[in-house]
Amino acid sequence: MSITPEKTWRAGRFWWDSSSPAGRGGALRALVFDLDALTDIECDGHRVAYNAAFAAHDLDFEWSVPRYRQLLALPDERQRVAAELRKRCVATESDVLTSLLADEIYTTKTLLFDELVLERDLTPRPGLIDLVMETFAAGIQVAVVTSGHRSWAEPLVRQLAGEGVVETVVTVEDVTRPMPDPEPHRHALAELGVSADDALAIVGSASGLRAANAAGLATLVITGEGTLDIPTAVAVRPDYAGESPLRLADCVRLHGNWARTHKPSAA
Repeated sequence: MSITPEKTWRAGRFWWDSSSPAGRGGALRALVFDLDALTDIECDGHRVAYNAAFAAHDLDFEWSVPRYRQLLALPDERQRVAAELRKRCVATESDVLTSLLADEIYTTKTLLFDELVLERDLTPRPGLIDLVMETFAAGIQVAVVTSGHRSWAEPLVRQLAGEGVVETVVTVEDVTRPMPDPEPHRHALAELGVSADDALAIVGSASGLRAANAAGLATLVITGEGTLDIPTAVAVRPDYAGESPLRLADCVRLHGNWARTHKPSAA
């Protein structure tokens, strides 16, 4: 069921509206999520589509969640497929044949994914809705960036975050260089009318982390599992819930700590 916040919530003022970190510019004005931070779209979306693509190509194996997470260390999807084919001694006559089969599987997966993603009934990460609603109520803007197509990305964002909450969704159609290039995050900032110094990125993928960092954003990482040590992140969490749920005040504090040691951008 979608949730439509009352626009009148934006009229209220909150304690974090009144000051900026270290007495200078850089007050938190926006949260920029990548789509992976909203839901585990890699394991619950892309992995499922790949398994369907393997079946379509008469390959009798599937990717488990642990195996798929392991393969995410490879930045390119075709590389992941080729690595699996080599491991299972499929199309080993030459690297060229392996690459061609990997390309065919990737193409099939892409077609299947666009059909399956909205049928999967993907759910938001635990605690996400509370944070997004609190952020909207405080008048802080929300954006989402994705390397997906608008045809399915926008409906999925509404399904996950609620109707009328997200100010802008930047998709692959909006940019010339998708993530991990910083262009999607920069495009989102331009759409919101804020600088990188005034926003916090929340990402759920290595690609999103590299992109947000390159765009000059303070970045919080949602891993979906253990909290790894990621030096370039202001914080790393398995999700938004738990014993200490991530609240807007935490985002303001983390952004403020980052702003005090960060050299302001020229923008």
